[in-house]
Amino acid sequence: MRKLIALFMLAGILFAPVFANAQEAEADSAAQEETTPVAEEPAASPMIVDDEIVAEEQSFHQVVKEKFIEGDPVFMTPVLICLILGLAVALERIITLNLSTTNTKKLLSKVEDALSSGGVEAAKDVTKSTKGPVASIFTQGLMRYSEGIEMVEKSIIAYGSVEMGRLEKGLVWISLFISLAPMLGFMGTVIGMIGAFDSIEAAGDISPSLVAGGIKIALLTTVAGLIVAIILQLFYNYCVAKIDSLVNDMEDASITLVDILVKHKLTGK
Repeated sequence: MRKLIALFMLAGILFAPVFANAQEAEADSAAQEETTPVAEEPAASPMIVDDEIVAEEQSFHQVVKEKFIEGDPVFMTPVLICLILGLAVALERIITLNLSTTNTKKLLSKVEDALSSGGVEAAKDVTKSTKGPVASIFTQGLMRYSEGIEMVEKSIIAYGSVEMGRLEKGLVWISLFISLAPMLGFMGTVIGMIGAFDSIEAAGDISPSLVAGGIKIALLTTVAGLIVAIILQLFYNYCVAKIDSLVNDMEDASITLVDILVKHKLTGK
């Protein structure tokens, strides 16, 4: 009996490493079976590709929003306000100037016909029913017709200056925002550079990570200010060109009106 027990013990001692290795092999195989599906899943690469595609397909609005946040809203907000207010004034001026445009040849023809058929009062009715600075100048000139041609000319010149001032109304604000936007951008540049040098001083070492933040703010605010100034400058130049065109039409039409009145006065005698 003792010999049998001793044999079992000896067999156990001999075969124990085998069973242990078998158990370890089974455990390893089980672990491999559990980890293999995770390793073989190809889901990671499509996600990376999708992220890259999404990053590449960002809209212009999203890019502008990101750059606005990266440039620090404290400095970018005043520049944005300049753009909004400048565009509002510019669009109002463009609409007003386009509405002030008058077909001067057609108006002069109507005035001349009215003078021939109904006199000065009929011509006044024509000019009063017509919108625009040219018609307003004609009305003021016709109102002084009874005082002589010289008074008509003086009235046209004086009221022409008034109408020109009305046409140029608001341009000073566009000019202000054109000058102010780059200044605000440069101020953000200076403050960003000061922050970068403060970070270098506090760290006691020049590191790209310390300087990059301040320089990025500096560059983004400068670019934003310059972009706003360029956009508003285009609208400003359009408004100035439109005003010059209207003023030239007013001067030419006023000279023609005086000639028509002189002709009417001579033929009326």
